[in-house]
Formats: sequence, structure tokens, C-alpha cells
Amino acid sequence: MGIPAGTVRSLSALGALSIGAGLAAAGYGFAETRRFRLRRHDLRVLPAGMRPVRVLHLSDLHMTPRQVRKQTWVRDLARLQPDLVIDTGDNLAHRQAVPVVLDTLGDLLDVPGVFVHGSNDYFEPRLRNPVGYLLPDNGKRHTNVPQLPWRDLSAGLTGAGWVDLTNRRAAVTVGETRIAFAGVDDPHLSYDDLPAVAGPADPGADLRLAVAHAPYLRVLDQFASDGYDAIVAGHTHGGQVCLPGGRALATNCDLAPARAKGLHRHPADSRPGDPGSSWLHVSAGLGTSPYAPVRIACKPEATLLTLLPS
Repeated sequence: MGIPAGTVRSLSALGALSIGAGLAAAGYGFAETRRFRLRRHDLRVLPAGMRPVRVLHLSDLHMTPRQVRKQTWVRDLARLQPDLVIDTGDNLAHRQAVPVVLDTLGDLLDVPGVFVHGSNDYFEPRLRNPVGYLLPDNGKRHTNVPQLPWRDLSAGLTGAGWVDLTNRRAAVTVGETRIAFAGVDDPHLSYDDLPAVAGPADPGADLRLAVAHAPYLRVLDQFASDGYDAIVAGHTHGGQVCLPGGRALATNCDLAPARAKGLHRHPADSRPGDPGSSWLHVSAGLGTSPYAPVRIACKPEATLLTLLPS
């Protein structure tokens, strides 16, 4: 017995609608990757009476040579005249991207800066099932691909005067403010060496900041316990594909989706002044993998953090 003609037409119409909806969603998601925005937060972490410090947080550029719109937008951020730049990694997505990234940073390289690398600075991007991003982390890392020229990126940034915080502590003076830093290599690849940076944050500094690419809880817990005033990270892409209103479904690490981007406390139930508690800022980042150029309800972003006296 054959399927009635009316049913066939209904199924065909339903299939066409589904395909159309999928194409529309893909088109919207691609367009969202080009709608860059600047997020702003005020953060009261400086000693009383000190001048504000303007910190530009950049993360997850995932740069390829032909992304001219992104390059222009990032280059124009120098007009903000930040006092400090913090770059939390995943700048690269192409073997020829290092000179493009350095050129894009442009005048920002004349500003004091610190940086760490992420997994996508080390290894070439590859085609993967995007659904896997929404599933629980199975611990598998895709490192069986050629390396990217991350050493050239490091040399370019340090040559401009930025401080490499790869598993090390350092101090940077910004204006009148002495900032004690600790940073780790990418926790997503388990490259972080927490013992190398363990111990109480410098009590003699005016401000104590910790930096990581991926905000894994083991890293956040140690930095908060060691007394850092704030922790700065990226990696999550803000969830990248979010529900309406920007509610993230995943973070690609063990951080709760509710903290996939923006300013929070860590631990989550702590308050300013609690022992072993820090501010946490997670950037939604400025790019995506070239094999998943889609963002939904999660615009690409940079953040200007204005640090103010308590």
C-alpha cells in the first residue's frame, strides 16, 4: 500500500522547512561572528586613593590572514588608551597568522601587556564534529596535528615588551600601580604547572592578578586560595552557541555554564572580603575555529576592565 500523495507533499514541505530553518540559523550564526562588541566592567580592587587602571582583556582571536573585519576592529581598540593589556591566548588559527596578529595588535603593543597561550596557539585547527563541544569532556585532546608557530608569537609579544606568564610569576608596574602576576600554560592541555606558581600572592604589591587561558576549577581554586584579587581567563567562547538571552549550554571545561562569560566571584558562593575568594573575569572571546564559524546569542567581544579603589 503506497503513501497517500497528500502525506508525501506534507513530508516534503516539512523537509524543506527544516532545511530552510537550518540554513537560516547557519546564516545568522555566521553573521554573529562579525558583530564585535566591547563589554565594560568596573572592578573595585585597588587600594584606597589610587588612580584607576584601565585593562583591556583580549582572548580567543583565532586569527586567519583574511579576517580583515576582525583585524580592523581589534586594531581600533587602541583608541581606548588602556593602561594594560591582558591576552589570554588562542590568538592563532592559521600557520601564517603570527605577523597578522602582531600587526592587528598594532599600537596596543606599545602598552604594558601580559599573555599566556591556549591550545589553538600550539596546534592547527582541524575539522571535528561540532556537537562534541556540547557533550561532557572526555579528556581527549587533538594534538596529533602539526604545530603552529607559537614560538614566533611568543618572540613577537615579548619583543614588544609584553610579559610571558607561562607557568611563572612576574611583577609589572603600570603608572603608580605595582601589579603582581601569576600565570599558567593552557590547562585544557594539562600544560599548567601549578606548583611552579604556588604560594601566597605578593602582599607588597598594590594588586594581585592571575591569568590562565582555560578556567578550570583546579586553577581557579589555587589562585583564589593564594590570595589573588582577580583571575582573568578565556577559552569558553561564552558558550558560543547559546539559548536566547545568552544562556550558555557548555564551557568546554569544568566551569559551570552560568559563568561562561562575564564577571563573577570564585568560588561562586563567595563574597568580596571572604578568605580564599577572588573576582573571576571570563571573556567570550573574539573568534571561533575556522571549521565552526558560528555564534548564536553570543557576540564576539573584548572587555575593558576599569580597576578602581575599594
